[in-house]
Amino acid sequence: MTVVTNIGQLEKPTVVHHWLRDVLLIVGASLLISLFARVAIPLPFTPVPLVLQLNVCLSLAILLGSKRGTAAVLLFLAQGACGLPVFATGTAGLARLFCPTGGYLLGYVAGTYLAGYLWERAKAKTRSHALMSMAAGNLVVYALGVTQLSQFIGLSQALLLGVAPFLISDALKLMLCVRALDSTTLMPCSSSPRGYRRF
Repeated sequence: MTVVTNIGQLEKPTVVHHWLRDVLLIVGASLLISLFARVAIPLPFTPVPLVLQLNVCLSLAILLGSKRGTAAVLLFLAQGACGLPVFATGTAGLARLFCPTGGYLLGYVAGTYLAGYLWERAKAKTRSHALMSMAAGNLVVYALGVTQLSQFIGLSQALLLGVAPFLISDALKLMLCVRALDSTTLMPCSSSPRGYRRF
């Protein structure tokens, strides 16, 4: 019979297990974002479509945290840059990151990280804190999106076409996301009796 005498031998499988779990979660999350590429509505009055991918990214920030959530978004962008049709309406290519609406895609990275960061540091894990964290991430996406869009159509038009039409719908989607996250019992809420389960 073999007796393990080195504590490190007991820890290594655990480290490998956690690493493998994180890799699988990141890859799976990136694929989930990609699946929502077709759930987009082009609007005739603006170059920015109505999408759900941003909400998926912000939800993943709450579920997976800032680092793993951001890694999933980066992998998703890499997939699109390599030619896979994973961007909104099924588009793809590295050029999409530098087109008028590419700033929104780049904003997914910063927005996801910020939402996860704020949630991780929230003292009370409540629905309102989740909503505020995700809203802050959403604002970062607006900021980066408008910054790049304004290089093509000017700042005032970028605000008019790239932010104003989405304020109400994005607010509603964020509230629905928080409600959905809470119903899965994956999001800890001090006001919820369902408890806390985290990947």
